[in-house]
This record gives sequence, C-alpha cells and structure tokens, in this order.
Amino acid sequence: MKKYTLVAIIFLLFFVIAGFWIYKANNNLEIENQNQVINAKNCTYIIDNKEFKVTNGFSEEIIEIDSASKITTQYFGNEVKDDFNGDGLKDASFIITQNSGGSGTFYYITTVLGSNKKECISTNSILLGDRIAPQVTNYINGQIVVNYADRKEGEPMTTNPSLGVSRYFTIQNYSLIEIKK
Repeated sequence: MKKYTLVAIIFLLFFVIAGFWIYKANNNLEIENQNQVINAKNCTYIIDNKEFKVTNGFSEEIIEIDSASKITTQYFGNEVKDDFNGDGLKDASFIITQNSGGSGTFYYITTVLGSNKKECISTNSILLGDRIAPQVTNYINGQIVVNYADRKEGEPMTTNPSLGVSRYFTIQNYSLIEIKK
C-alpha cells in the first residue's frame, strides 16, 4: 500500500511542477534581441487613440471621477513572434482585451516591435470584435494571421460564436495595418 502511495505522490509532484513550468512559459511574454529582453506584458498600448499602461499584463483605469466604472485592459495571449518589419529584430503580436464594465469584452490585436534598447515599442491596436472566441495567431508569408470565431451577421450577442474568421495584418512604418482580402 505504501508503495502505491509513494508512486501517486511522485506523479502528483511531477504534474504540479510541469503545470508550474507551463504556466510560467505561457505568462512570460518576452522578446529577446541581441541580449536585450523586452517584457511585452509591461508596456503601453494604444487602443482607439488612447494609451493604456499595462503592468504584469493588466491595467485598470477609472472612467470618471466619483464613478465605479473602470476600463480594464488585459493581456489575453495567442502570441506569435517573428521579424514582422524586416529590421532583423524579433517582434511579437498578440491579443489584448478591454472591458469597461458592461457585458462586452472587446478583443484587439496588437504588436510590440523589437528594440536594441530595453524599451517597449508598441503599435496601434485593431479591434477584432466583441465577445469573440480567439483560436490561433500565426505568421504566414509575411502576414500576421488572426483566426477566431464570431457570430453570423444578425445573430444576438447571446449566441455562441460559430463563424470562422481569418484576418490578415502587416507592419508598415511602425503601424499595424489590416490587409483586406
């Protein structure tokens, strides 16, 4: 009996350690370029021409003084890393979310450009949709490709997203630009 208990404890310990490493890997978005490391979870992002400073993947700002309403900006994930602007430095593109206290959660694609200095250079963010179901982000043939599920036109927001959507983006002059297909 003690032998089985020891084996169970060893397996449990293994899964706890493996889970910790997976969690740490998924929650440590860093870009390494020529011995410079940029943590993209500690950056200022531009959403609808307004800046939001995110620390440890999270930001919360009061909308109005004497109001309980807040805008929450959060790192979501689905990152892809590559050299998007051809400068020889690794860049990262990923999804962030924003919620202002209502029922909507708005998903944006954004990019952090690599830098030889230890500074975060972010691009503009582009709205993907409200309460979508992000799938995967890839870098294919020089384009950032974001795949997600959305609702069909005319469906209520209470309907689960079921329509597959792929959108394509590129970097031009430090800006994230959508490529219409």
